[in-house]
Amino acid sequence: MSSVAAGKTLRKMRKSQVGWRIEELQVVAEANLVEWRRPGRGGSHVIFSAPGVREIVSVPARRPIKPVYIKQFLALADAAGEVGKL
Repeated sequence: MSSVAAGKTLRKMRKSQVGWRIEELQVVAEANLVEWRRPGRGGSHVIFSAPGVREIVSVPARRPIKPVYIKQFLALADAAGEVGKL
């Protein structure tokens, strides 16, 4: 997915926080200076973080992803964008 498509997905995510898959969050993360990793031994969550941002977001990899996790992810992406502008 290109950065243009990732931007479109991010805009859609802001409008509706329901119905998202972990793969979509990973693509948006990569396009927005947010790193992601899975904990060792096949953990059931994906950890999102960004350089220069204290907060981390741990999202269950199973569907459906609850809206609260999408809101936290969006806040992290926004914070990463602000740090990237400095």
